[in-house]
Amino acid sequence: MEDKPARLTVLIDAEKKKAFEALCASQDITASQMVRQLIRDYLVKHGIEYPPGAGHEE
Repeated sequence: MEDKPARLTVLIDAEKKKAFEALCASQDITASQMVRQLIRDYLVKHGIEYPPGAGHEE
């Protein structure tokens, strides 16, 4: 059974969002892709395991 993506809503100030999106665009990656990568890296850093293949939708 395939897991459906879950939505995560994050509130940040408009200027940080604009700067983040511009930086991501300059690296040819979407803001969503970068946030998913940051979450994966954070989980690994703290030794949290999750199902193989989970979160690899890019």
